[in-house]
Amino acid sequence: MRLARHLPLTSLAAAIAFAGQAQAETELTVATVNNNDMVIMQSLTDVFEEAHPDITLDWVVLEENVLRQRMTTDIATGGGQFDVMTIGTYEVPIWAERGWLSPLDNLPEDYNEDDLLASVRDGLSHDDTLHALPFYAESSMMYYRTDLFEEAGIEMTEQPTWEEVREWAGELHGMKEDLAGICLRGKPGWGENMAFVSTLVNTFGGRWFDEDWNPELNSEEWTTAVQFYVDLLNDYGPAGASSNGFNENLALFSRGNCGMWVDATSAAGKLYDEDESDVADSLGFAPAPVAETPKGSHWLWSWALAIPASSENQDAAREFITWATSQEYVELVGETEGWTSVPPGTRESTYEDERYTDAAPFANFVLQAIQDADPTDSTLEPNPYVGVQFVGIPEFQSIGTRVGQSIAAALTGDSTVEEALDNAQRATERTMQRAGYLD
Repeated sequence: MRLARHLPLTSLAAAIAFAGQAQAETELTVATVNNNDMVIMQSLTDVFEEAHPDITLDWVVLEENVLRQRMTTDIATGGGQFDVMTIGTYEVPIWAERGWLSPLDNLPEDYNEDDLLASVRDGLSHDDTLHALPFYAESSMMYYRTDLFEEAGIEMTEQPTWEEVREWAGELHGMKEDLAGICLRGKPGWGENMAFVSTLVNTFGGRWFDEDWNPELNSEEWTTAVQFYVDLLNDYGPAGASSNGFNENLALFSRGNCGMWVDATSAAGKLYDEDESDVADSLGFAPAPVAETPKGSHWLWSWALAIPASSENQDAAREFITWATSQEYVELVGETEGWTSVPPGTRESTYEDERYTDAAPFANFVLQAIQDADPTDSTLEPNPYVGVQFVGIPEFQSIGTRVGQSIAAALTGDSTVEEALDNAQRATERTMQRAGYLD
Protein backbone atom coordinates (compact mmCIF):
# COMPACT_ATOMS: atom_id res chain seq x y z
CA MET A 1 0.00 0.00 0.00
CA ARG A 2 3.01 2.30 0.40
CA LEU A 3 3.13 2.74 -3.40
CA ALA A 4 -0.50 3.89 -3.40
CA ARG A 5 0.15 6.60 -0.79
CA HIS A 6 3.11 8.14 -2.63
CA LEU A 7 2.02 7.94 -6.32
CA PRO A 8 -0.81 9.82 -8.00
CA LEU A 9 -3.62 7.55 -9.12
CA THR A 10 -2.73 7.95 -12.81
CA SER A 11 0.90 7.03 -12.17
CA LEU A 12 -0.15 4.05 -10.12
CA ALA A 13 -2.41 2.81 -12.92
CA ALA A 14 0.36 3.24 -15.44
CA ALA A 15 2.81 1.34 -13.26
CA ILE A 16 0.35 -1.52 -12.79
CA ALA A 17 -0.39 -1.61 -16.52
CA PHE A 18 3.32 -1.64 -17.34
CA ALA A 19 3.98 -4.44 -14.87
CA GLY A 20 1.14 -6.46 -16.33
CA GLN A 21 2.43 -5.92 -19.86
CA ALA A 22 5.95 -6.95 -18.82
CA GLN A 23 4.61 -10.10 -17.25
CA ALA A 24 2.52 -10.93 -20.31
CA GLU A 25 5.28 -10.33 -22.86
CA THR A 26 6.79 -13.50 -24.37
CA GLU A 27 10.27 -13.52 -25.89
CA LEU A 28 10.72 -16.09 -28.65
CA THR A 29 14.20 -17.28 -29.55
CA VAL A 30 14.24 -18.05 -33.27
CA ALA A 31 17.16 -19.98 -34.77
CA THR A 32 17.60 -19.62 -38.50
CA VAL A 33 20.13 -19.88 -41.32
CA ASN A 34 21.84 -16.83 -42.84
CA ASN A 35 20.24 -17.21 -46.27
CA ASN A 36 18.74 -14.21 -48.03
CA ASP A 37 15.08 -15.17 -47.48
CA MET A 38 15.66 -15.55 -43.74
CA VAL A 39 17.48 -12.21 -43.60
CA ILE A 40 14.34 -10.64 -45.10
CA MET A 41 12.20 -12.43 -42.50
CA GLN A 42 14.37 -11.00 -39.73
CA SER A 43 14.12 -7.51 -41.22
CA LEU A 44 10.31 -7.68 -40.87
CA THR A 45 10.45 -8.28 -37.11
CA ASP A 46 8.82 -4.91 -36.40
CA VAL A 47 5.79 -5.81 -38.53
CA PHE A 48 5.19 -8.99 -36.56
CA GLU A 49 5.81 -7.39 -33.18
CA GLU A 50 3.45 -4.48 -33.94
CA ALA A 51 0.71 -6.98 -34.78
CA HIS A 52 1.59 -9.09 -31.72
CA PRO A 53 2.60 -6.62 -29.00
CA ASP A 54 2.79 -9.40 -26.41
CA ILE A 55 5.55 -11.23 -28.35
CA THR A 56 9.15 -10.17 -29.06
CA LEU A 57 11.59 -11.98 -31.33
CA ASP A 58 15.18 -12.76 -30.42
CA TRP A 59 17.10 -13.99 -33.48
CA VAL A 60 19.99 -16.45 -33.61
CA VAL A 61 21.24 -16.36 -37.22
CA LEU A 62 23.99 -18.84 -38.08
CA GLU A 63 25.89 -20.34 -41.00
CA GLU A 64 24.22 -23.56 -42.18
CA ASN A 65 26.64 -26.13 -40.76
CA VAL A 66 26.84 -24.37 -37.39
CA LEU A 67 23.07 -23.96 -37.21
CA ARG A 68 22.49 -27.66 -37.78
CA GLN A 69 25.05 -28.67 -35.19
CA ARG A 70 23.64 -26.39 -32.50
CA MET A 71 20.00 -27.28 -33.13
CA THR A 72 20.66 -31.02 -33.26
CA THR A 73 22.54 -30.91 -29.95
CA ASP A 74 19.87 -28.77 -28.30
CA ILE A 75 16.85 -30.78 -29.38
CA ALA A 76 18.45 -34.18 -28.73
CA THR A 77 19.25 -33.15 -25.15
CA GLY A 78 16.01 -31.28 -24.55
CA GLY A 79 18.01 -28.15 -23.93
CA GLY A 80 15.15 -25.77 -24.71
CA GLN A 81 17.36 -22.93 -26.00
CA PHE A 82 15.10 -22.27 -28.99
CA ASP A 83 11.37 -21.70 -29.39
CA VAL A 84 11.46 -21.85 -33.20
CA MET A 85 13.94 -23.83 -35.28
CA THR A 86 14.66 -23.54 -38.98
CA ILE A 87 15.06 -27.14 -40.11
CA GLY A 88 14.54 -29.05 -43.33
CA THR A 89 12.95 -31.94 -45.11
CA TYR A 90 15.60 -34.30 -43.73
CA GLU A 91 15.16 -33.54 -40.04
CA VAL A 92 11.38 -33.14 -39.75
CA PRO A 93 10.15 -36.75 -40.11
CA ILE A 94 13.06 -38.14 -38.06
CA TRP A 95 12.70 -35.64 -35.21
CA ALA A 96 8.90 -35.88 -35.27
CA GLU A 97 9.03 -39.66 -34.91
CA ARG A 98 11.19 -39.21 -31.80
CA GLY A 99 8.71 -36.78 -30.28
CA TRP A 100 11.09 -33.84 -30.47
CA LEU A 101 8.75 -31.57 -32.47
CA SER A 102 5.29 -30.26 -31.65
CA PRO A 103 2.63 -31.47 -34.10
CA LEU A 104 1.02 -28.67 -36.08
CA ASP A 105 -2.55 -29.87 -36.34
CA ASN A 106 -5.64 -27.66 -36.01
CA LEU A 107 -4.01 -24.78 -37.86
CA PRO A 108 -6.14 -21.64 -38.23
CA GLU A 109 -8.60 -21.87 -41.10
CA ASP A 110 -7.21 -18.74 -42.73
CA TYR A 111 -3.75 -20.37 -42.87
CA ASN A 112 -5.10 -22.46 -45.79
CA GLU A 113 -3.03 -25.60 -45.35
CA ASP A 114 -4.44 -27.00 -48.62
CA ASP A 115 -2.66 -24.19 -50.48
CA LEU A 116 0.74 -25.71 -49.61
CA LEU A 117 2.36 -27.66 -52.45
CA ALA A 118 1.65 -31.36 -51.88
CA SER A 119 5.24 -32.61 -52.26
CA VAL A 120 6.51 -29.99 -49.82
CA ARG A 121 3.74 -30.63 -47.31
CA ASP A 122 4.29 -34.39 -47.45
CA GLY A 123 8.01 -33.98 -46.80
CA LEU A 124 7.32 -32.04 -43.60
CA SER A 125 4.75 -34.47 -42.23
CA HIS A 126 4.81 -37.48 -39.92
CA ASP A 127 1.77 -39.74 -39.58
CA ASP A 128 -0.06 -37.40 -41.98
CA THR A 129 0.42 -34.42 -39.62
CA LEU A 130 2.61 -31.41 -40.33
CA HIS A 131 5.44 -30.98 -37.83
CA ALA A 132 6.98 -27.93 -39.55
CA LEU A 133 5.62 -25.22 -41.83
CA PRO A 134 7.50 -24.50 -45.09
CA PHE A 135 9.16 -21.09 -45.25
CA TYR A 136 10.55 -21.72 -48.70
CA ALA A 137 11.17 -24.76 -50.87
CA GLU A 138 13.60 -25.43 -53.66
CA SER A 139 14.97 -27.81 -56.21
CA SER A 140 18.21 -27.23 -58.10
CA MET A 141 18.85 -25.73 -61.51
CA MET A 142 21.56 -24.27 -63.69
CA TYR A 143 22.24 -20.53 -63.96
CA TYR A 144 24.37 -19.12 -66.76
CA ARG A 145 25.44 -15.84 -68.31
CA THR A 146 23.61 -15.32 -71.60
CA ASP A 147 25.98 -12.52 -72.64
CA LEU A 148 29.04 -14.74 -72.22
CA PHE A 149 27.38 -17.66 -73.98
CA GLU A 150 26.55 -15.41 -76.92
CA GLU A 151 30.04 -13.96 -77.04
CA ALA A 152 31.58 -17.45 -77.00
CA GLY A 153 29.10 -18.77 -79.58
CA ILE A 154 27.64 -21.32 -77.16
CA GLU A 155 24.00 -22.34 -77.47
CA MET A 156 22.29 -23.68 -74.36
CA THR A 157 20.54 -26.99 -74.96
CA GLU A 158 17.06 -27.86 -73.66
CA GLN A 159 18.54 -30.43 -71.28
CA PRO A 160 22.26 -29.82 -70.75
CA THR A 161 24.55 -32.74 -70.04
CA TRP A 162 27.56 -32.68 -67.74
CA GLU A 163 29.85 -33.34 -70.70
CA GLU A 164 28.49 -30.23 -72.38
CA VAL A 165 28.90 -28.25 -69.17
CA ARG A 166 32.55 -29.26 -68.92
CA GLU A 167 33.16 -28.16 -72.51
CA TRP A 168 31.38 -24.84 -71.96
CA ALA A 169 33.27 -24.21 -68.71
CA GLY A 170 36.53 -24.57 -70.60
CA GLU A 171 35.46 -21.99 -73.17
CA LEU A 172 34.25 -19.49 -70.57
CA HIS A 173 37.02 -19.83 -68.02
CA GLY A 174 39.25 -16.76 -68.02
CA MET A 175 37.30 -15.16 -70.86
CA LYS A 176 37.04 -12.09 -68.63
CA GLU A 177 39.22 -11.04 -65.73
CA ASP A 178 38.42 -13.02 -62.55
CA LEU A 179 35.89 -15.15 -64.42
CA ALA A 180 35.61 -18.84 -63.48
CA GLY A 181 33.98 -21.13 -65.99
CA ILE A 182 31.76 -22.67 -63.32
CA CYS A 183 31.04 -22.39 -59.61
CA LEU A 184 29.90 -25.37 -57.51
CA ARG A 185 29.67 -26.10 -53.81
CA GLY A 186 32.93 -27.25 -52.26
CA LYS A 187 32.43 -26.47 -48.55
CA PRO A 188 32.16 -29.78 -46.66
CA GLY A 189 28.86 -30.69 -45.02
CA TRP A 190 25.98 -33.06 -45.65
CA GLY A 191 23.82 -30.09 -46.65
CA GLU A 192 26.61 -28.18 -48.38
CA ASN A 193 28.91 -29.98 -50.83
CA MET A 194 27.05 -33.29 -50.42
CA ALA A 195 23.71 -31.81 -51.46
CA PHE A 196 25.26 -31.11 -54.84
CA VAL A 197 27.56 -34.16 -55.03
CA SER A 198 24.70 -36.53 -54.22
CA THR A 199 22.69 -35.31 -57.21
CA LEU A 200 25.79 -35.58 -59.39
CA VAL A 201 26.33 -39.17 -58.25
CA ASN A 202 22.64 -39.93 -58.84
CA THR A 203 22.73 -38.79 -62.43
CA PHE A 204 25.99 -40.71 -63.03
CA GLY A 205 24.04 -43.84 -62.01
CA GLY A 206 25.26 -44.19 -58.42
CA ARG A 207 23.49 -44.48 -55.06
CA TRP A 208 24.44 -44.22 -51.38
CA PHE A 209 23.32 -47.75 -50.48
CA ASP A 210 22.12 -50.88 -52.23
CA GLU A 211 18.79 -52.45 -51.29
CA ASP A 212 20.41 -54.26 -48.34
CA TRP A 213 21.94 -51.04 -46.93
CA ASN A 214 25.46 -51.86 -48.08
CA PRO A 215 27.32 -48.59 -48.79
CA GLU A 216 28.48 -48.07 -52.40
CA LEU A 217 30.72 -45.06 -51.92
CA ASN A 218 33.74 -46.51 -53.72
CA SER A 219 31.72 -47.89 -56.61
CA GLU A 220 32.63 -47.12 -60.20
CA GLU A 221 29.73 -44.65 -60.44
CA TRP A 222 30.81 -42.69 -57.35
CA THR A 223 34.45 -42.68 -58.46
CA THR A 224 33.59 -41.43 -61.94
CA ALA A 225 31.23 -38.74 -60.65
CA VAL A 226 33.53 -37.42 -57.93
CA GLN A 227 36.59 -37.43 -60.20
CA PHE A 228 34.56 -35.46 -62.74
CA TYR A 229 33.59 -32.96 -60.03
CA VAL A 230 37.14 -32.57 -58.72
CA ASP A 231 38.61 -32.11 -62.19
CA LEU A 232 35.88 -29.69 -63.24
CA LEU A 233 36.36 -27.40 -60.25
CA ASN A 234 40.15 -27.60 -60.26
CA ASP A 235 40.33 -26.83 -63.98
CA TYR A 236 37.56 -24.25 -64.34
CA GLY A 237 36.35 -23.28 -60.87
CA PRO A 238 37.21 -20.23 -58.77
CA ALA A 239 40.17 -20.14 -56.43
CA GLY A 240 39.41 -21.57 -53.01
CA ALA A 241 36.42 -23.57 -54.24
CA SER A 242 36.63 -25.94 -51.26
CA SER A 243 35.53 -23.05 -49.00
CA ASN A 244 32.50 -22.08 -51.06
CA GLY A 245 28.98 -23.08 -50.08
CA PHE A 246 25.64 -21.73 -51.28
CA ASN A 247 26.07 -18.19 -50.00
CA GLU A 248 29.66 -17.81 -51.20
CA ASN A 249 28.79 -18.99 -54.72
CA LEU A 250 25.69 -16.79 -54.79
CA ALA A 251 27.92 -13.80 -54.08
CA LEU A 252 30.43 -14.86 -56.74
CA PHE A 253 27.81 -15.40 -59.43
CA SER A 254 25.89 -12.21 -58.63
CA ARG A 255 29.14 -10.21 -58.94
CA GLY A 256 29.85 -11.69 -62.36
CA ASN A 257 32.67 -14.05 -61.36
CA CYS A 258 31.07 -17.29 -62.64
CA GLY A 259 30.02 -18.24 -66.13
CA MET A 260 27.73 -21.01 -64.83
CA TRP A 261 26.42 -22.16 -61.48
CA VAL A 262 24.39 -25.25 -60.57
CA ASP A 263 22.62 -24.81 -57.26
CA ALA A 264 19.33 -24.05 -55.51
CA THR A 265 16.34 -22.62 -57.37
CA SER A 266 15.82 -20.32 -54.38
CA ALA A 267 18.71 -18.14 -55.60
CA ALA A 268 16.78 -17.08 -58.70
CA GLY A 269 14.91 -14.22 -57.06
CA LYS A 270 18.02 -12.51 -55.76
CA LEU A 271 19.89 -13.04 -59.04
CA TYR A 272 17.03 -11.38 -60.95
CA ASP A 273 16.96 -8.42 -58.58
CA GLU A 274 18.86 -5.55 -60.23
CA ASP A 275 19.52 -4.00 -56.82
CA GLU A 276 21.20 -7.20 -55.61
CA SER A 277 22.79 -8.67 -58.73
CA ASP A 278 25.21 -7.34 -61.34
CA VAL A 279 24.09 -10.01 -63.81
CA ALA A 280 20.31 -9.58 -63.57
CA ASP A 281 20.03 -8.45 -67.19
CA SER A 282 22.06 -11.35 -68.59
CA LEU A 283 20.80 -14.26 -66.52
CA GLY A 284 19.77 -17.51 -68.15
CA PHE A 285 18.53 -20.67 -66.53
CA ALA A 286 18.26 -24.32 -67.52
CA PRO A 287 17.53 -27.68 -65.88
CA ALA A 288 20.20 -29.24 -63.70
CA PRO A 289 22.56 -31.17 -66.01
CA VAL A 290 22.33 -34.94 -66.46
CA ALA A 291 24.79 -37.73 -67.23
CA GLU A 292 23.71 -41.39 -67.45
CA THR A 293 20.17 -40.85 -66.13
CA PRO A 294 17.89 -37.91 -65.32
CA LYS A 295 16.88 -39.59 -62.05
CA GLY A 296 17.95 -37.64 -59.00
CA SER A 297 19.69 -34.95 -61.04
CA HIS A 298 17.96 -32.19 -59.07
CA TRP A 299 17.12 -32.15 -55.41
CA LEU A 300 14.05 -31.41 -53.29
CA TRP A 301 14.39 -29.38 -50.11
CA SER A 302 12.38 -27.13 -47.87
CA TRP A 303 13.61 -24.82 -45.16
CA ALA A 304 10.82 -24.89 -42.62
CA LEU A 305 9.90 -23.49 -39.22
CA ALA A 306 9.27 -25.97 -36.42
CA ILE A 307 8.53 -25.75 -32.72
CA PRO A 308 10.63 -28.00 -30.48
CA ALA A 309 8.58 -29.89 -27.91
CA SER A 310 10.95 -28.47 -25.27
CA SER A 311 9.82 -24.86 -25.89
CA GLU A 312 7.89 -23.27 -23.02
CA ASN A 313 6.26 -20.80 -25.43
CA GLN A 314 4.24 -23.09 -27.66
CA ASP A 315 1.30 -20.75 -28.37
CA ALA A 316 3.47 -17.73 -29.17
CA ALA A 317 5.76 -19.85 -31.34
CA ARG A 318 2.76 -21.11 -33.30
CA GLU A 319 1.59 -17.52 -33.80
CA PHE A 320 4.96 -16.64 -35.30
CA ILE A 321 5.48 -19.61 -37.62
CA THR A 322 1.94 -19.44 -39.02
CA TRP A 323 2.49 -15.73 -39.73
CA ALA A 324 5.93 -16.23 -41.35
CA THR A 325 4.69 -18.99 -43.68
CA SER A 326 1.30 -17.50 -44.54
CA GLN A 327 -0.16 -16.00 -47.69
CA GLU A 328 -0.22 -12.72 -45.75
CA TYR A 329 3.56 -12.90 -45.34
CA VAL A 330 4.09 -13.60 -49.06
CA GLU A 331 2.00 -10.52 -49.81
CA LEU A 332 3.99 -8.46 -47.29
CA VAL A 333 7.34 -9.40 -48.83
CA GLY A 334 6.07 -8.81 -52.35
CA GLU A 335 4.85 -5.33 -51.49
CA THR A 336 7.84 -4.26 -49.38
CA GLU A 337 10.81 -6.10 -50.91
CA GLY A 338 9.66 -6.76 -54.48
CA TRP A 339 7.89 -9.78 -55.91
CA THR A 340 11.05 -11.62 -56.97
CA SER A 341 11.98 -11.69 -53.27
CA VAL A 342 8.96 -13.62 -51.99
CA PRO A 343 9.71 -17.05 -50.48
CA PRO A 344 9.39 -19.51 -53.38
CA GLY A 345 8.16 -23.06 -53.69
CA THR A 346 5.60 -23.35 -50.91
CA ARG A 347 2.15 -22.16 -51.97
CA GLU A 348 0.08 -22.76 -55.07
CA SER A 349 -1.39 -19.27 -54.71
CA THR A 350 2.08 -17.73 -55.18
CA TYR A 351 2.30 -19.30 -58.63
CA GLU A 352 -1.23 -18.18 -59.48
CA ASP A 353 -0.45 -14.56 -58.62
CA GLU A 354 0.34 -12.54 -61.74
CA ARG A 355 2.32 -10.02 -59.72
CA TYR A 356 4.79 -12.81 -58.97
CA THR A 357 4.78 -14.63 -62.31
CA ASP A 358 5.14 -11.36 -64.24
CA ALA A 359 8.10 -10.29 -62.11
CA ALA A 360 9.73 -13.73 -61.96
CA PRO A 361 10.17 -15.33 -65.40
CA PHE A 362 11.68 -18.37 -63.70
CA ALA A 363 8.55 -19.05 -61.59
CA ASN A 364 6.97 -21.88 -63.56
CA PHE A 365 10.36 -23.40 -64.30
CA VAL A 366 11.13 -23.59 -60.58
CA LEU A 367 7.68 -24.95 -59.75
CA GLN A 368 8.10 -27.71 -62.32
CA ALA A 369 11.52 -28.66 -60.96
CA ILE A 370 10.13 -28.97 -57.44
CA GLN A 371 7.18 -31.05 -58.62
CA ASP A 372 9.37 -33.34 -60.77
CA ALA A 373 11.85 -34.21 -58.01
CA ASP A 374 10.91 -37.60 -56.58
CA PRO A 375 12.53 -38.54 -53.24
CA THR A 376 11.03 -42.04 -53.47
CA ASP A 377 12.70 -42.84 -56.81
CA SER A 378 15.95 -40.91 -57.01
CA THR A 379 18.49 -43.41 -58.39
CA LEU A 380 18.96 -45.54 -61.49
CA GLU A 381 19.18 -48.75 -59.45
CA PRO A 382 16.67 -49.34 -56.61
CA ASN A 383 17.55 -48.10 -53.14
CA PRO A 384 15.95 -48.56 -49.69
CA TYR A 385 15.81 -44.90 -48.66
CA VAL A 386 13.75 -41.74 -49.15
CA GLY A 387 15.61 -38.65 -50.31
CA VAL A 388 17.25 -37.18 -53.40
CA GLN A 389 20.29 -35.34 -52.03
CA PHE A 390 20.18 -37.04 -48.63
CA VAL A 391 19.27 -40.39 -47.10
CA GLY A 392 16.33 -40.19 -44.73
CA ILE A 393 17.86 -42.07 -41.79
CA PRO A 394 19.13 -40.61 -38.49
CA GLU A 395 22.70 -41.72 -39.16
CA PHE A 396 22.98 -39.77 -42.40
CA GLN A 397 23.83 -36.46 -40.76
CA SER A 398 27.14 -37.80 -39.45
CA ILE A 399 27.74 -40.02 -42.49
CA GLY A 400 27.11 -37.22 -44.96
CA THR A 401 29.32 -34.78 -43.09
CA ARG A 402 32.19 -37.27 -42.91
CA VAL A 403 31.90 -38.11 -46.61
CA GLY A 404 31.74 -34.40 -47.42
CA GLN A 405 35.01 -33.86 -45.58
CA SER A 406 36.66 -36.71 -47.50
CA ILE A 407 35.54 -35.28 -50.83
CA ALA A 408 36.70 -31.79 -49.86
CA ALA A 409 40.12 -33.32 -49.14
CA ALA A 410 40.16 -34.75 -52.66
CA LEU A 411 39.19 -31.36 -54.05
CA THR A 412 42.11 -29.66 -52.31
CA GLY A 413 44.55 -32.41 -53.35
CA ASP A 414 45.11 -33.70 -49.81
CA SER A 415 44.04 -37.13 -51.04
CA THR A 416 43.16 -38.83 -54.30
CA VAL A 417 39.53 -39.45 -55.18
CA GLU A 418 40.05 -43.19 -54.72
CA GLU A 419 41.60 -42.69 -51.25
CA ALA A 420 38.82 -40.32 -50.23
CA LEU A 421 36.07 -42.70 -51.29
CA ASP A 422 37.76 -45.76 -49.78
CA ASN A 423 37.97 -43.89 -46.45
CA ALA A 424 34.33 -42.84 -46.77
CA GLN A 425 33.30 -46.40 -47.56
CA ARG A 426 35.04 -47.86 -44.52
CA ALA A 427 33.70 -45.23 -42.15
CA THR A 428 30.15 -45.61 -43.47
CA GLU A 429 30.28 -49.40 -43.20
CA ARG A 430 31.30 -49.10 -39.55
CA THR A 431 28.48 -46.68 -38.83
CA MET A 432 25.89 -48.86 -40.53
CA GLN A 433 27.10 -51.97 -38.72
CA ARG A 434 26.96 -50.25 -35.33
CA ALA A 435 23.46 -48.97 -36.11
CA GLY A 436 22.27 -52.49 -36.94
CA TYR A 437 21.63 -52.07 -40.67
CA LEU A 438 24.26 -54.68 -41.61
CA ASP A 439 24.92 -58.17 -40.29
